[in-house]
Amino acid sequence: MTKDCIALIGFMGTGKTTVGKALVDYLGKDFKFIETDQIIIEMAGKPISRIFSEDGEDIFRTYEIEACKKVSKLKKVIISCGGGVVLNSININNLKKNCFIVLLTATPKEIYKRVVNEGKELRPIIDTEDPMGEIERILKYRENFYYTSADIIVDTSGKPIEKVVSNIISNLTQSEKFNFLLK
Repeated sequence: MTKDCIALIGFMGTGKTTVGKALVDYLGKDFKFIETDQIIIEMAGKPISRIFSEDGEDIFRTYEIEACKKVSKLKKVIISCGGGVVLNSININNLKKNCFIVLLTATPKEIYKRVVNEGKELRPIIDTEDPMGEIERILKYRENFYYTSADIIVDTSGKPIEKVVSNIISNLTQSEKFNFLLK
């Protein structure tokens, strides 16, 4: 069975959005870039921070399941998934039906450096007493979920985007299931 899309998973600050857009540029205009978080925002009619504060994490995760169901049916898309998408096997099962799942990783220090530049409004994790400790704690908790969900694992720490994209494409071209999209 062939697969028609690439789902990028990983913790915040690992480069899912940047790498996803670069993959679309590399693969050509037939491909589109989408983010599950943006779909959730559209479904809820409010930002994710408000979903969490007004409705709670359970409601957010319900939206996330719907977003993953929706994107898993699309063709020729690069999907940037929210960092917690791996916490529910329903999401991963839906994505695996039609997507190669690429885990982007980075060191906690690299993640901190990237998210601190984006500010507290976009990255509330840095608005804690010990942001580095919080990053390490969440990464440790999610590590097994990330690694068992992934078809391909690419470390983005200290690497230029072109190198990350090249690494992903190289891994994908080795799979007959994805080859037809690259021709």
